[in-house]
Amino acid sequence: MQAINLPSKPPNSPHPILNLSFRIFFSAGALFAIITMTLWACVFTGHTAIDAQTLNPLYWHGHEMIYGYALAIVAGFLLTAVKTWTGVMMPYGYKLLGIFMCWLLARLGWIAFGLGIDIGLEQSAWLYIAAVFDLLFFGSMAFVIFRAVWQVKQYKQMGILAKLTLLTLGNGLCYWGIISANTTMTKIGVYLGFYLIIGLVLTMGRRVVPFFIERGLSIPNAAGVAETVTVRNSKAQDIASLLFFFTFFITDLFYPNKYLLTISALGVAVVNIVRLMGWYHHGIWHKPLLWSLFVAFFGMCVSFILYALQPWFGYNHSIGVHGLAIAGVGMTTVAMMARVSLGHTGRSIHEPPKTVTVMFALMVLVFISRVLLPLVDNSHYLWWIMVAQGAWISCFVLFCSSYLRILTNPRPDGLFG
Repeated sequence: MQAINLPSKPPNSPHPILNLSFRIFFSAGALFAIITMTLWACVFTGHTAIDAQTLNPLYWHGHEMIYGYALAIVAGFLLTAVKTWTGVMMPYGYKLLGIFMCWLLARLGWIAFGLGIDIGLEQSAWLYIAAVFDLLFFGSMAFVIFRAVWQVKQYKQMGILAKLTLLTLGNGLCYWGIISANTTMTKIGVYLGFYLIIGLVLTMGRRVVPFFIERGLSIPNAAGVAETVTVRNSKAQDIASLLFFFTFFITDLFYPNKYLLTISALGVAVVNIVRLMGWYHHGIWHKPLLWSLFVAFFGMCVSFILYALQPWFGYNHSIGVHGLAIAGVGMTTVAMMARVSLGHTGRSIHEPPKTVTVMFALMVLVFISRVLLPLVDNSHYLWWIMVAQGAWISCFVLFCSSYLRILTNPRPDGLFG
C-alpha cells in the first residue's frame, strides 16, 4: 500500500470558499448560470451587439453552457473527488484561486464578446484572450490531477485525464473554428464537448446514483429500525450503454445515418430505462435529493428517444439536444451540487434546504417548456423558450439564495473542508 505523507500542520486558507474546489466552483457556476442565461435571452432577442459574423450566437450559447458552466461544476467535483480517491491534498487557498481565476477570466472574455463591448479592437480579440485563459484553466486542472494520481500510482484514474484531454481538444477546435472562420469545426468542437460531458454523466451516474439511493434510504425509520436498501447494477448494462452511446455519438457528429442513429439512440434509452428500473425504490419520492437524480436520468432516456424519432418525424434536431442538455447537464448538476454541498461541508444530507423541491420542479419545467411543449404547440415556440429561460434563471437564483451561505461559511464541526 502506498504511504501518504500527511501535512505537518492543518491546512488553512484566507477564506472558507477557498478550502476545497467545490465551494468556489459551485458558487461561481451557479452565478454564471444566471448571468449567461440572462445574457443569452438578450442575445436571442437581438438586444446585444454580438458580432454574429465572427461567431454564430447559437455556438456562443452552446460553448458557454458546456465549457463555461458544465466545466465549472466538473472542476469543482473532480478536484474534490481526486482528494478523496488518492488521499493527496488538492490545491486550496491562493493556488485554488489561481486555477479559478483562469476559468473566470475566460468567461469574462466570452461575456464581453456576447455584449459586443468595444475596446478599439476587433470583437474577436475577446475570444483570443478567453482562449489563453481557458488553456491555462484546463492545463492547471489536468496537471494537479495527474500529479496526485501519479504520486499514489492509481493509474486506473488516468481515464479522467483522457477525458480532460478530449475536452481540451474540443474546446481548441471551437477556438480554431472561430479563428479560421470554419463553422463546421466550431460545431464539432461544441458537440464534442457536449457529448463528452453526457458520456461522463452516464458513467459517473452509474456509480453515484445507486450509491446515493442506498445511502439516502438506508436510515432508521420512525420506529428506529434501519432498512437496508440495495439497488441493482449490471456490468452487461454498463458495456451495452457505453457501446450504444459511442455509436450514437459518432453517428450524430460525424456520420449522419438515420437508421444507425435511431438504433443507437434507442439502445442507450432502453438500456438506461432498464437500469433505472433496477435502481427504483418507492422511498426516493420522499427525498428530493434522490428523486431529482432519478428524474434527471429518466429525462436523458426521453431525450435519446427524441433523437431516435427525429429523423422520421422531422422536428428540429435541437429538441433532442436541449432535452439531453437540460436533463443530463442542468438537472444532474443542480441535484449533485445540492447534495455534495451539504455532505462535504459537514451538514446533514437528510435535511436539505426547503427550497430544493422548488428548484428541481423549476428544472423539470425547463425541460417541459423547452423540449416537450414545442413538439405539441410549435406556434408559440418563442414563448416556450422564454418560459424555459425564466425557469432556469429562477432555479439558480433559488440555489444561490439557499447554498451560497453554506458554500462560503466554515463547516459547523470546525474541520477544514
